[in-house]
Amino acid sequence: MIERVLITDAAKKVVDKLREQHGELMFHQSGGCCDGSSPMCYTKGELMLNETDVLLGTVNDCEFYMSQDQYEYWKHTQLTVDVVTGRGSSFSLEIPMGLRFVIKSRIFKEEELEDLTPFH
Repeated sequence: MIERVLITDAAKKVVDKLREQHGELMFHQSGGCCDGSSPMCYTKGELMLNETDVLLGTVNDCEFYMSQDQYEYWKHTQLTVDVVTGRGSSFSLEIPMGLRFVIKSRIFKEEELEDLTPFH
């Protein structure tokens, strides 16, 4: 099965540090304000999810959700969570570290579309 969302080693290290401080974590990517469609990392349960949020997969033991509206734009791409230096203007947990999570994407090949992991 082809994963819909991946994470880089650099981002894993940041997630591990955040988990030590905050416990269980989750990611959510919306198309809303602040950093727009940047992935945001929250303490698990801090962000209230609803029926319009789609679980795309799990990265480094963190569930990764996306709003249904955003998913319609991104459904043909594999997402990779990465981290860069710089402050974003969001509520994501890594911001005080002077870092921000970003998404890198690539379009799935036609043959990969048949082997994608199901989402919920």
